[in-house]
Amino acid sequence: MNILFICSRNQWRSPTAESVWRNRSGLSTRSAGTSRNARRKVTAADIRWADTIMVMEHKHKDRLTTEFTRLIKNKTLYVLDIPDEYKFMDPDLVEHFEAAIPALLNL
Repeated sequence: MNILFICSRNQWRSPTAESVWRNRSGLSTRSAGTSRNARRKVTAADIRWADTIMVMEHKHKDRLTTEFTRLIKNKTLYVLDIPDEYKFMDPDLVEHFEAAIPALLNL
């Protein structure tokens, strides 16, 4: 399963999720951002690659839906409701990902 994690600038939240889930058996992960100032901006190729997309906030879902309307149409997309108040690999953020994501993916 290919999982794409999305936040705004691809600086803290989505790279943390990518790191936490990177070495799990049967999963491939990527992360990207929706902002033009993102370290790695989400592309159409990322959307096509992903089986599941997990965004941190509703605004990220809205941006993906606007920019990639046709590509996103048949994708599984989850809004994790994680505010932009964590640093990379913050223990509370890691804990949140480890608690929430298995249920979403039926792991």
